[in-house]
Amino acid sequence: MAKVAIAGSSGLIGSALVSALRAADHRVLRIVRRAPANDAEVRWDPEAGLIDVDALDGVDAVVNMCGIGVGDRRWSGAFKQNLRDSRITPTEVLSAAVSVAGVPVLVNASGVGYYGDSRDQTVDESSSAGTGFLAQLSRDWEAATESARQSGVRVVLARTGIVLAPSGGALGRLRPLFSLGLGARLGNGRQYMSWISLEDEVRALLFAIANDTLSGPVNLTGPAPVTNAEFTAALGRALRRPTPMLLPEFLVRAGLGEFADSLLTGQRAIPAALEEAGFQFRHNTIGEALQYATAHPTPL
Repeated sequence: MAKVAIAGSSGLIGSALVSALRAADHRVLRIVRRAPANDAEVRWDPEAGLIDVDALDGVDAVVNMCGIGVGDRRWSGAFKQNLRDSRITPTEVLSAAVSVAGVPVLVNASGVGYYGDSRDQTVDESSSAGTGFLAQLSRDWEAATESARQSGVRVVLARTGIVLAPSGGALGRLRPLFSLGLGARLGNGRQYMSWISLEDEVRALLFAIANDTLSGPVNLTGPAPVTNAEFTAALGRALRRPTPMLLPEFLVRAGLGEFADSLLTGQRAIPAALEEAGFQFRHNTIGEALQYATAHPTPL
């Protein structure tokens, strides 16, 4: 039985990870920003650089899932700074605490946005960083773990794609539109989307915690990325709705501003490190992942 501390445990991925760990009889220590409700929680104030390092004594791994969603609001200068502040400073604080407490493993969230716009070129963990705001954000986010890595902690940089979940996340926004027959390709539809089911995302995180051979960047993406046009058609099939529409690029940009860049470009990222380490996906195709994610009605 392992003891795992999680920052960002109330989000889509974090809450699912907490449930999976507890179901497997592991102990979970939730790192929270409010007063702890019980001894299974520890308070931190990352903006002030404060965390109870002693509370991490005996912890086998720390998972850092902090960060507000990149699509939560229209991008402005202030919101882009919030995206950085919600990731980089907390990661620096947590990395330092992990080093001092002697925690052997840090699994730190990141994103496939690291690769920038790869067009139709396949990228894996050996590929270099791209350009653009999300690429720079991911580079700086990952660099914030350096103090832990230098102190000998096994650091896994979990570069996650679009997580497909039965409720919430990307599908929580898309499903109502597609259900009304309003699903549409974005721009020319040729941009790639790296996806992963929530079930495989959690399984991959558990695998990364337990597998001593994994360190550095690890793509948490399904093995077969698809274009936006392919994704749109697959989601339409899963929901039994037509998807004949196309949303022109200028309308996407008019409606979403700079955030549109992240939707009109993409990454063809494959999970080379996971597969080399022996990880087996439950959902290998976009059809399988969407069947899983749409099998039950979205809770009201």
